[in-house]
Amino acid sequence: MQRRTLDFWVGLFVITGIAALMFLSLKVGNLNTYGITESYVIKGNFDNIGGLKVRAPVKSSGVVVGRVADIQFSTRTYDAIVTMNIDSRYQFPKDTFASILTAGLLGEQYIGLAAGGDEVMLKEGDTIMKTNSAMVLEEMIGRFLFDKASEDNDF
Repeated sequence: MQRRTLDFWVGLFVITGIAALMFLSLKVGNLNTYGITESYVIKGNFDNIGGLKVRAPVKSSGVVVGRVADIQFSTRTYDAIVTMNIDSRYQFPKDTFASILTAGLLGEQYIGLAAGGDEVMLKEGDTIMKTNSAMVLEEMIGRFLFDKASEDNDF
């Protein structure tokens, strides 16, 4: 009888440990399946998304207001179409500006939303018209070197 009780408590401890590990892995991976909130979908067209990934945060004033849901390439306009799920608690004006930003010098990329002044709000399925693409470090270095080379040739 005592052996059976010990086996029960060990089994319960192991199951609790596995559940805790699953909870932590979902929390670390930003896969919030247990606290699903209502959201609406908006899109933005970007010339260059850099290293932006699906599930990247969408922030406004440093506060996470949504997540990137999908990234596709448009064969019609030859740019990237980024689909974002925005928490329905947060409403943004129609003239909101979306930029792809980097957290720190070499950190993850995210979308930053800067609210405009329009009285009409974005709604489900709308597209943000004002976007600013990612700054690609290689392009910036190339431009700098090209400008320096052209300055040296002027003398």
